[in-house]
Amino acid sequence: MNSLRTPHAPFLITLLLAVSMAACYESQPKPAEDRAADSVTGMVDVPGGKVFFEMYHADAPGIPLLMIHGGPGMNSCGFGLLDELITDRPIIRYDQLGTGLSERPGDRSTWVLSHFVEEVEAIRKALFLDEVHVLGHSWGGTVAAEFALEGDTEGVVSIVLAGPLLSTSIWLDDAQILLAQMPEHLQQTIRSHEATGTYSHPDYIAATDSFYARFLNHIQPPRPVPECDGVGINMEMYETMWGPTEFTSTGTLLDYDRFDRLHEIQLPVLLIVGEFDEARPETMIRFADQIPDAEIAIIPDAGHAAMVDQPELYAAQLKRFLSKIEARE
Repeated sequence: MNSLRTPHAPFLITLLLAVSMAACYESQPKPAEDRAADSVTGMVDVPGGKVFFEMYHADAPGIPLLMIHGGPGMNSCGFGLLDELITDRPIIRYDQLGTGLSERPGDRSTWVLSHFVEEVEAIRKALFLDEVHVLGHSWGGTVAAEFALEGDTEGVVSIVLAGPLLSTSIWLDDAQILLAQMPEHLQQTIRSHEATGTYSHPDYIAATDSFYARFLNHIQPPRPVPECDGVGINMEMYETMWGPTEFTSTGTLLDYDRFDRLHEIQLPVLLIVGEFDEARPETMIRFADQIPDAEIAIIPDAGHAAMVDQPELYAAQLKRFLSKIEARE
């Protein structure tokens, strides 16, 4: 494992879910017999509808870990490879309203950051998570950071920001830096189709797939995640809130930026990222420098979906950090 340090914090990194170009479709929860015997699934009321959750190891002794998926519009199934690797505590994942196995009311008034913070608080209350660690991956890191800044954090023991989107302008700058590392003909293809808005052109799709093969799922072919079978993506939400591609933001998050407020986060923070993450390790160091109590974990030979590329290493770093923070209490 590589490590980096700043004057006030040790560093490590992994994780972040980017949105694939797959189509959105409705799904139903898997039958109970297809799930592990120690898992609990259900629906929780949140403002605007009900969201699906799954909890593993409900009787484990450690403080629960609540995981927020990326997107916007993605789903929580990418966390599935961690289910049998983190067994010392309950781990809970859920699909945000309008995504995955949750209800899809189509109410765009809920497609705002404040709503997704309210979801976290509603899930905590419904599942009696009086003490909890909160992990947010990619867009989920946006939600986790906003929760740390604006939500009710009583009983929150730590925050894990996994390849987080904390500034749209910085994210887009990073995308251009990584794009410049690709072969020139792929750069030209992506830039020409970005300029004309021809995002469905086969050449553009092939070029962006090459980008994702480097910086999303760095291990090719991607490791199968059985939990994701039959779970769709809400591309309408992604395009409304973010935009047409990872390189271009035209949605409601276009002006999003919390870089200048990171110093207000008073909880212990782990920033975790893949070595080849599209949320670059160098950027995570910039973020950590702003947070009073932060450390970074860099997961080697992993991209944005580091929990899929290197689940064992990813789980080990989570367990190390969570146990260390609990030992402080």
